[in-house]
Amino acid sequence: MKRVMFVCKKNSARSQMAEGFAKTLGKGKIEVISSGLEASQVRPEAIATMKEIGIDITDQHSKPLSDFQAQDFDVVISLCGCGVNLPPEWVTREVFEDWQLDDPAEQPEIFPRVRDEIKERVIQLIESVNKEITPTSIQFG
Repeated sequence: MKRVMFVCKKNSARSQMAEGFAKTLGKGKIEVISSGLEASQVRPEAIATMKEIGIDITDQHSKPLSDFQAQDFDVVISLCGCGVNLPPEWVTREVFEDWQLDDPAEQPEIFPRVRDEIKERVIQLIESVNKEITPTSIQFG
């Protein structure tokens, strides 16, 4: 099972929503955690926006990236363009993506739009890391 790290600046909104979606939609398919370049607090708007669609993230908390080791993860997803600020060992994992999503903390009215964008990307991520690899047929001359 692939281990996924969602990382953002403060681990307060986008990465928390991604963790909530991945834990719900990827249950039994991926292991997931989120963190931030610095820890803060989960924004109440993120909790409320996720609750609107039936996902409860009230038990999640903000964690600093420094609490984790890059080698423990196969996939690293930056949600805020902070990939340029990550230590090199985090961007050289099996899969690294920088989704560069708008920050709803600066515009609370966009929380639902950003949440829906995260959901679509998490669905695609789960599908891509769980694709069955089929061996190519070998032909002999």
